[in-house]
Amino acid sequence: MRVLGNVIDQETRCTHYHTVLDVIAIKFACCGEYYPCYKCHDEKADHPIQKWTKEMFDVQAILCGVCKTELTIHQYMNSNHCPSCKAKFNDGCIDHYPIYFDMD
Repeated sequence: MRVLGNVIDQETRCTHYHTVLDVIAIKFACCGEYYPCYKCHDEKADHPIQKWTKEMFDVQAILCGVCKTELTIHQYMNSNHCPSCKAKFNDGCIDHYPIYFDMD
């Protein structure tokens, strides 16, 4: 799976977010491309971020950087780890949901 941006390792960490828990990439609704974070998208893409609407939360748009399993947005939002390999996700990512997902 191709992950764009300032990726620094094979588990999708980037120059902006690179703790042991920063192991997901997000497929952006605007371009269908995976990036580790919104900052990487802002730096590399030639367009603004478009949020995923609630009607699209069943789309596979989250990539576990550890095992490369794709999760739906619902799966990701309702768990703190990968259902396949059990890798723990960064709980702080919830603060960025409004950047990626329509929360209204």
